[in-house]
Amino acid sequence: MSSETEGTERPTAMSERPAGDASLEARATGDEVSSTGLQANVAGLLSYALGVVTGIIFLVVEKKSSFVRFHAMQSVVTFGSLLLVSIFGSFIPFVGWILVGIASPLSFVLWLLLMYKAFQGERFKLPIAGDIAEEHSQIQG
Repeated sequence: MSSETEGTERPTAMSERPAGDASLEARATGDEVSSTGLQANVAGLLSYALGVVTGIIFLVVEKKSSFVRFHAMQSVVTFGSLLLVSIFGSFIPFVGWILVGIASPLSFVLWLLLMYKAFQGERFKLPIAGDIAEEHSQIQG
């Protein structure tokens, strides 16, 4: 290191985030284990693996980790909505076909992004689906 950079420390990723940004505050620690026996971040990633299917599976199976339940519910809401757009859009000439053409690559990009964020331990919240997921993923007593 040069003498110019010795006295300055780079802030950690957590300290760079704005304190009021709830979508980035909650993180799964590397040692948090879900009731499935998997690490919470791995279970969160897997809840997106097959979209709605794995989302439902983790919602039913997970009893302990609100992190995993959040990602499972967000997976169900997000990919369920995109699936409905694709199904109904395919029956509507022109406009529907355009919607399906947009929804397909969007689904793929979202799928990759959400799996990455879950694996990083972030409770990454999508604008509408994330709010619904947060409401419905709470662990009951």
